[in-house]
Amino acid sequence: MKKALPIVLLFLVFSCKTTKPTAMDDVAEIRNILNQQQEAWSNNDMEGFMGGYWQSDKLTYYSGGKITKGWHTTLANYKRKYPSKKETGKLNFEIADITKINKDAYWVMGSYFLTRDAGNANGTFMIIFKRINGKWKIIGDSSC
Repeated sequence: MKKALPIVLLFLVFSCKTTKPTAMDDVAEIRNILNQQQEAWSNNDMEGFMGGYWQSDKLTYYSGGKITKGWHTTLANYKRKYPSKKETGKLNFEIADITKINKDAYWVMGSYFLTRDAGNANGTFMIIFKRINGKWKIIGDSSC
């Protein structure tokens, strides 16, 4: 029994080891959010699309030379500009880079492509993800 005790203790130590999320885990979570947003947008589900954003009055969105503040304001603008599937169409992101700023923040740069009945559209974006209460949320978006 004395010989088995060290082996049992080693097993317990290694089996109870917890690991912190790695940068690869963070990037995978961020990509998952972007995939969910593509799907929601393509289904004309603006609330689902906005699920990736920080639901705060401090959310910042910059596009067309104008800064918009707030989650609700941003959602209202999306709903006004994209009222139906004809305007939203199908969204595809092409991610150019995901770079860690610090342990709780990343910036993402890429392009978006809308294939839609109202005419195709595309552009570029830079978004800032921040880990808030253990979840990744977009806190800033600059799209053109």
